[in-house]
Amino acid sequence: MSVFEKRSYICLVKHSEVRNTIVRTASTLFYEKGYNLTGINEIIAEAGIAKATLYNHFASKEDICVAYIQYKNQVFLHEIGVYCYAKPKGNKQILGVFDFLLQFFKGDGFYGCWCLNTVSEIPSDNEKILVEIQKEKNEFLKFIDKLIANNRENLNDAQVSSLSKQVYLLYEGAVAESHLHKQDWPIKMAKSMAEQLLN
Repeated sequence: MSVFEKRSYICLVKHSEVRNTIVRTASTLFYEKGYNLTGINEIIAEAGIAKATLYNHFASKEDICVAYIQYKNQVFLHEIGVYCYAKPKGNKQILGVFDFLLQFFKGDGFYGCWCLNTVSEIPSDNEKILVEIQKEKNEFLKFIDKLIANNRENLNDAQVSSLSKQVYLLYEGAVAESHLHKQDWPIKMAKSMAEQLLN
């Protein structure tokens, strides 16, 4: 590797590290306080960077929001995947999504679904953020689809798709209602209903 290549590599690494710091900082603020109540200057102050540095990585607050949605979902899909697939094969892996949600609810910093929270704050014509949220929700649906297909080999593709959508809706309802009521009964009830679907 030449000196020029080494310098270029170091610059790329530093650029990536700064971007990740901005995204992680914004993610914490957006999720805890809300998208509209979090200002650019607050992100800059919390991240410990200059305004020019932030705009060197993101053209707008909207672009930071897209990165936030991507980051939260990437972490979420990894963690829920590790959790569910660690359970015994069968219905326990599928129902693991609700066990994972219950742990999330009981832990520190549960503020509901970052996607639904954000979509409730943005204007209805904000296609950029809306499309990203829809994309991430579809990724979660695919995760459930795969989880069911791997554990219910007797089902055809249409049956897997139908069942995964039902489990998805139960999960999403449980997230919203547990956040609203500040209680875990919606999660437990959703799991019970999912068990009936799977039997």
